[in-house]
Amino acid sequence: MSKPTKNTKQPGTKLLLPLCVAGVLVLAALLTCLTQRAPSNVAVYQKKLSLLAPSVLAAETGKSPAGGQAGQAVFLSLCDTTERASVFCGTGPDLPAAWEAASEMAKDFLANSNYDPVWVKADVVSSSDTLQSSELSRAVLAARHEFYRYGVAFDQMFETALLEAEMNGAKIYDYDNGGINLDYLNRYLKQAGRSPLDALPEVFTIFQCQGWFCDENNAVYPLNSSGLDYGRRAESVDASRARELILNASAFLEAQIQEDGSFIYGIYPRFDNEIENYNIVRHASTLWSLICRYRLAPDQALAEKIEATIGFMLDSVIYDQEGRAFLYEEKDDEIKLGGCGVAVVALTEYMDVFQNDNYQDVCRALGQGILSMLDQSTGEYYHVLNGGFSRKEALRTVYYDGEATFALCRLYSLTGERIWLEAAKSAVAHFIEADYTQYKDHWVAYSMNEITKHISDNEAYYAFALANAQNNLDAIRERDTTYHTYLEMLMATFEVYDRMLQNGFQPADFDLQAFLETISTRVNRQLNGYFYPEYAMYMKNPQRILNTFMVRHDGYRIRIDDVQHNIGGFYLYFKNYDKLVACGLPVSGD
Repeated sequence: MSKPTKNTKQPGTKLLLPLCVAGVLVLAALLTCLTQRAPSNVAVYQKKLSLLAPSVLAAETGKSPAGGQAGQAVFLSLCDTTERASVFCGTGPDLPAAWEAASEMAKDFLANSNYDPVWVKADVVSSSDTLQSSELSRAVLAARHEFYRYGVAFDQMFETALLEAEMNGAKIYDYDNGGINLDYLNRYLKQAGRSPLDALPEVFTIFQCQGWFCDENNAVYPLNSSGLDYGRRAESVDASRARELILNASAFLEAQIQEDGSFIYGIYPRFDNEIENYNIVRHASTLWSLICRYRLAPDQALAEKIEATIGFMLDSVIYDQEGRAFLYEEKDDEIKLGGCGVAVVALTEYMDVFQNDNYQDVCRALGQGILSMLDQSTGEYYHVLNGGFSRKEALRTVYYDGEATFALCRLYSLTGERIWLEAAKSAVAHFIEADYTQYKDHWVAYSMNEITKHISDNEAYYAFALANAQNNLDAIRERDTTYHTYLEMLMATFEVYDRMLQNGFQPADFDLQAFLETISTRVNRQLNGYFYPEYAMYMKNPQRILNTFMVRHDGYRIRIDDVQHNIGGFYLYFKNYDKLVACGLPVSGD
């Protein structure tokens, strides 16, 4: 975990507060003194409050957030890690008065409960605006799902006011129809022990905040106050931090493995709902990421779970009359080319890490299954078969092509048999001829990285692999969502770039600095999908989803493949960090 940083000045309209530094210190000392006589949970809370107070009370805020009627507004969010945070809003003519009002409400709540305030977050309203109902509806409708990053006051006195994290965390914004869903709002208010609203107002106050988070170790983190990073801490990701992210997310995946070797497929964490669907292709790719995690930190308990997940996957391998193997998706009665590919990738990774040949035979049989779906004269694949091996669908997703080609290259790495490399070469020739750079495909990047390990003197391969990233840098850099496969694509391409130099080739028209800057941007952007506690505390069951990865724009979805792709990108980043820095990588988060 990165170290908490000192508070820095946040953007916003400047307003000098009538509170001197000495006053802040006196108030902090008073709060510390009071903890000696308070009940244990109140004492814990007041300790955290004393740590937050200097930052909060020195905050620079904009104009009065409710047109002078409510004055300043402070929110305090308390979370015991087992349920959604309890949030208290205080207002007053100045910041100290608003702070005291919020803190007294929170203290009264704790004094009458056994609630354990493990995490405490403070938010100060720093900017606000008033919107008519129709204006808010249009603004929400125009935003990407879960990306309208404003809190809402439903009255001018902030008597009913919710932070952005509450609004999105409880599904109160209605992104499909615009505006606010009154049913979800009232459900949230009732569960929080607050009065529901009979109707929505005609005028709303929207606002954003400066925030600070105090964790279970009493470390205080200033939070970003604007942009796509709004509401989370800022941090740089070096090799050590990347490794920690991998281990944290892998621990989540490991916890999802069930007795039969399957995974709990996914969670919608706002209401702690499990995703009932299952996809054996994503099972296989997730298995691959766990094996990479084992490579970083060998663990016997994890090794046993990996064996269980392999066993579950192999139960879905079927054979045709010629002895060719395929990964079978029972629920759809389908064989998907990509499933056969990622199964081979996972099994070859396993054998490399554990230094055995346990699954060579099934890998060769799966490779034969892939070859049966490849026209080597054109390099084109057939994508989906029925469960009885008859043809069903020629094209499903371009990802299958890269997955299958990556698998063929891995089979050559495993066996040294030319049949696999020649087939991969035909597929790569098609990638180049059909300009697969248009798809921004991470699996193509993986396959080019693998094939250039064995064919290191083909300049056209290098040129295509680099163009796959270079031609798409602007779109990748500007993408507002985490889009976790982009980092995988960039990092696989960096390995190709490094290999190209090692083999004496100089890339033509390759903008290395723009490439490195894009890697740094994507690393930082990917953190927006990491469940820091300051994000997780507004979900129904924070401890279940803490320190893993989610997809914000799909209801904060956590699915095994979402986590796997995040691990994959950070794994390659970790492996290559020193080389990236030597090439001039900007430090992410700066």
